[in-house]
Amino acid sequence: MNPWGRRRAARVVVFDPQDRVLLIEGRDPAGHNPGGWWEIPGGGVDHGEEIESAVRRELWEEAGIRDAEIGPCVWTQQVSYTFGGWRFEQDEWIHVARCDGTSNGPGGLEHLEAIAFGEQRWWAVEDVIAHRPRTIPYRMVEFLEDLASGTWPDSPIDITPADHHVEAWHSHGRS
Repeated sequence: MNPWGRRRAARVVVFDPQDRVLLIEGRDPAGHNPGGWWEIPGGGVDHGEEIESAVRRELWEEAGIRDAEIGPCVWTQQVSYTFGGWRFEQDEWIHVARCDGTSNGPGGLEHLEAIAFGEQRWWAVEDVIAHRPRTIPYRMVEFLEDLASGTWPDSPIDITPADHHVEAWHSHGRS
């Protein structure tokens, strides 16, 4: 059941000065999705909120990062998933950002997020590519190396999974 309809979401691929990417460990607190995943910060865009403002808010809420240089939207995707027993359908805008690597941990998680999130870690891009952990966005690994090297697309790349449905791997979003 999806009482909210299709929603807008903002995510951010954030790098530190060593070109490591921040990933947050996630799992479905309802236990419907087996295993876990690693995801970039992000979530639903509040009514009337601009995408870049949502990116900044999500960075603070989920990673405790206040000062980041937010770059352009580099990827978009359309996904549907179930998380915590709720059905979500969303259009995502994914930005790139750089920060000094300082994070004090989450700055304002919602209850469901606090249950779902585990460790947050700065990963070397080479390690992400070599180990290919489950990630959100699902196709992130395919495009990550270019972003880390500073090669950003002229316009956002659509990285929507072929079936648009990432049930076993997708995570939460703001309600």
